Amino acid sequence: MEKKLKDLREEYLKIPIPKELNDVVQAALNEKPRKKPRVGRNILVSAAAALLILTASVNISPAAAKAMSDIPIVEKVIKVITFVEWKEEANNSSAVIKTPAISGLENKQLEDSLNDKYLSESKQLYKEFTDSMSKLKEGEKGNISVESGYVILTDNETILSVQRYTDTIQASSSTESQFDTVDKKNEVLLTLNSLFKNDRYLQVISENIKEQMKRQMAEDPEKIYWVEDDDFTAFKGIDENQNFYINEDGKLVIAFNSYEAAPGYMGAVEFIIPTKVLSDLLVGDQYIH
Repeated sequence: MEKKLKDLREEYLKIPIPKELNDVVQAALNEKPRKKPRVGRNILVSAAAALLILTASVNISPAAAKAMSDIPIVEKVIKVITFVEWKEEANNSSAVIKTPAISGLENKQLEDSLNDKYLSESKQLYKEFTDSMSKLKEGEKGNISVESGYVILTDNETILSVQRYTDTIQASSSTESQFDTVDKKNEVLLTLNSLFKNDRYLQVISENIKEQMKRQMAEDPEKIYWVEDDDFTAFKGIDENQNFYINEDGKLVIAFNSYEAAPGYMGAVEFIIPTKVLSDLLVGDQYIH
């Protein structure tokens, strides 16, 4: 994994940087990421060092061997790190782009495909920003703000849900996100389809979202969703490619980008789907419960 990240990092840094863009801040891959206190995972190097000490103690002392039998086995650590971070301010515009990378999966094909995708997304975003800057006339201000990063939404024994987001401000603001949810035990990428027995879930979830939209609008007049049946822009329903994730409570969350289901001032919106609505449709309760 370290070699793969190093190769990807070198590829990233091959992107030509215009002379006027002069502040590239990159994450040092050889730095060990800080562990998260709330998760309580050991850094791999520390775990390896501890294992060496324990092994030496066992060879020397039978008492140490007995004590070691009571110590839990160190499990594999799947984590998300900041692969590279780039910051720039120019022509009254700014961009901050953080690229995540997943490490610790034994399924290297999955790990590499996700990391390649994350890198490709960041490179494309970088290119779009620099292209917009290059089109400015001398003395013209871009007035663009781009911030891209990631959030670990869920990280437990079963799943890892990661959100990559991009907030863009240019005359108006918008937020776009993509989500990946990984089954950590079986090391597979979960899709919406894979969670259900058949495609009836599409209609059930869509109807529940419409109900939530109407209820929220009735309770709060400042909330507006495009849900009226006679409106050509109305939300018709989700499809199998709908953005989703599974939260820490084991609930399915359906996510929409800005302008997908509501006016721009509402921003990105999400709906937690009650599990009782889905229980007969799920293939199992290991993920959603």
